[in-house]
Amino acid sequence: MNVFKSAIFWAILLPFLLAFQQVKTADFLPVTKIVDGDTIWVLTPSGQEIKVRLIGVDSPEARNTGRTRIEYFGKESSDFAKKVLTGQRVRLEYDVQRLDRYKRTLAYVYLEDGTFFNELLVKEGFATVATYPPNVKYAGHFLEVQNNARNSKKGLWAD
Repeated sequence: MNVFKSAIFWAILLPFLLAFQQVKTADFLPVTKIVDGDTIWVLTPSGQEIKVRLIGVDSPEARNTGRTRIEYFGKESSDFAKKVLTGQRVRLEYDVQRLDRYKRTLAYVYLEDGTFFNELLVKEGFATVATYPPNVKYAGHFLEVQNNARNSKKGLWAD
């Protein structure tokens, strides 16, 4: 009976473990699409495209959808993300949760030159801090960066 329970356990768990192994933290993945400032698509080594929602930041909406409307500085934020990320490869760093309720991969994004893209968005005023526990690894840092951007009147903080 224990062998049977063990087989069921692994039959259920193994597909999830394999799915999470498709993207390793150390791999740089090509960016295939930039949806807006805080959402991108990347290509995994297995050829699967995954949607990535940047952790800790919220950029203004750049397009009208069924749920959202274009927001102030949305186009500028989206254009900045496209300028920085088009043709780039990125490394994903995860926090506590790997997926959100929409099944998007949650990650901090780094360029090959070491640029921390989530931070850059806030630093240049193209996004605000958005903290959703338990994914709070850089929350304090992002708040400091946001305060500096606001005080310097960068991006969406400009008069």
